[in-house]
Amino acid sequence: MAKVYVSELVLRDGHQSLIATRLRTDDMLPICSKLDSIGFWSLEAWGGATFDACVRYLKEDPWERLKKLRKALPNSRIQMLLRGQNLLGYRHYSDDVVRAFVGKSANNGVDVFRIFDAMNDLRNLRVSIEEVKKVGKHAEGCISYTTSPVHDIPHFVRLAKELEGMGCDTLAIKDMAGLLTPYTTADLVKALRAEINIPIHLHSHATSGLSAMSFLKAVEAGATILDTCVSAFGEGASHSSTESIVAALQGTEYDTGLDLVAIQEINAYFREVRKKYWQFESDFTGVDTRVLVNQVPGGMISNLSNQLKEQGALNRMDEVLAEIPRVREDLGFPPLVTPTSQIVGTQAVLNVLTGARYKSVTTEVKNYLLGHYGKAPGKINDEVKSIAVGNAEVITSRPADLLEDEMDKLRVQIESLAKNDEDVLTYAMFPDLAQTFLQERNAGSLKPEQLLSKEASTPSSARYAPNEFKVTLHGETFHIKLTGSGHAGEEQRPFYVSVDGISEEVIVETLSEIEVSGGNGNGGSKKKTTAAATGNGNRPRPSHEGCVTTAMPGTIVDVKVKTGDKVNAGDGVLVIEAMKMENEIQAPKSGIIVAVHVKKSDSVTPDETLIEIQ
Repeated sequence: MAKVYVSELVLRDGHQSLIATRLRTDDMLPICSKLDSIGFWSLEAWGGATFDACVRYLKEDPWERLKKLRKALPNSRIQMLLRGQNLLGYRHYSDDVVRAFVGKSANNGVDVFRIFDAMNDLRNLRVSIEEVKKVGKHAEGCISYTTSPVHDIPHFVRLAKELEGMGCDTLAIKDMAGLLTPYTTADLVKALRAEINIPIHLHSHATSGLSAMSFLKAVEAGATILDTCVSAFGEGASHSSTESIVAALQGTEYDTGLDLVAIQEINAYFREVRKKYWQFESDFTGVDTRVLVNQVPGGMISNLSNQLKEQGALNRMDEVLAEIPRVREDLGFPPLVTPTSQIVGTQAVLNVLTGARYKSVTTEVKNYLLGHYGKAPGKINDEVKSIAVGNAEVITSRPADLLEDEMDKLRVQIESLAKNDEDVLTYAMFPDLAQTFLQERNAGSLKPEQLLSKEASTPSSARYAPNEFKVTLHGETFHIKLTGSGHAGEEQRPFYVSVDGISEEVIVETLSEIEVSGGNGNGGSKKKTTAAATGNGNRPRPSHEGCVTTAMPGTIVDVKVKTGDKVNAGDGVLVIEAMKMENEIQAPKSGIIVAVHVKKSDSVTPDETLIEIQ
């Protein structure tokens, strides 16, 4: 029997780390029989950001993905990543929702539940672990590894002992950013091995270039399971390549016993598949030792760069990476892993894009500061807390203790669209997204984002369009710069442009397309639609102190006021979703609402007036 076992991550964390979680189920299924035959300890295939990406971008039912993978992998343990009381969403859920989600995940095919909490607040893991054990599945307790003035080896040992006491079958060290160094790894694993009896499973991203060395020191110190990813989706922000680790341990007492040639055949398949997803590649997913300072996890960096690109702000990535550790310190040094990585990362983006730190504070940061995610590891910056939540009371109990059961209420809310409890749970995770998804699914109109052909970018057929130019119209010259766009293939596609320095949004509806071939510009009419290009709803530009604006492009989630309402400065008037996080926008002054220029689900951009106060 192999002394060291391997969990393969290509079906989840590999593509989450390198192509923003965009790998489709149809590109997984053809290789499953070969993956199933290798003898991996587990195949991580669900959880993390895959659930969100399925609903938001791929228009796939995540539960159907799980069922298909279960059928295609009859001999393998399917492993998922579960965020404790957060499940797969971005808030805490009531205990009955947690129990229902674990039960349905187990029924549909999950064998191993890796359960973590972004704050390492183990109160938030108890119900998930209890339910996993109740349904007879493997509970892997997880410590989120990080470095800070309040995190040291004795701290992690205390957490591990408590997790073992909760009944966990294995312990995972989740090094989501690749912060472990080889000798620290050895010291940590030795200390854990001396205090706990359950197997130790090491997960470490290769972002800093140190993970393979850390793996070797880990197995020498007593770790028995390693997370790797076939090299087509490995290394950099992903994980040490499976082939390399298998080869490194061959012929030693740690030999995995896995067939290197068979794994290389699997890798060849994924190497070709990855080419289809070129539009989601990023310049920020290679080896980057700056992660040792900014601590941005591998699963976040590709999504962060893609989100900044969509907002026309990719050129400010370095500023955001520099701001992230400052925000993290302000919030008491939470480990950066979903949802805290999104909470800290989005706030850092806001701080950079608005030009003023904490001028706009997301709803999630406020909830974090109020204790709704659990206890912060370190001291929170009092000034930031005052700016964000004032003197509001901070809860000290387990956050879910304050929540009433939700499943029955959720069933009623979505009964017209849900076919089963899996649909209800999808709605629980992402209410607005899921409602649209279920409507489209039931109508048979689901349409995934388009995978663009790379042929148009090859030298033989390249056609170029300017992204910054001047236009002269009726004797006036305008300086225009394209700063971002929505997804190609949408019937109505937003383009974000700067006109003489003023941000605008233009909604383009295609009337016809010209098929370009051979670089000669000749082509024919390809299709016709029925509408002409429109503006952004004729929202006025900000012109006075009472104009309410947004710091970055997003979608209106809630309009809290109506014309004639009286508001005070600082009152919440809008909720906008940007970068998967909700941000409450406050009134800039006291007065009367005289105009509301937006409604729920509207797309909005900076420098347009959403509400007017006088």
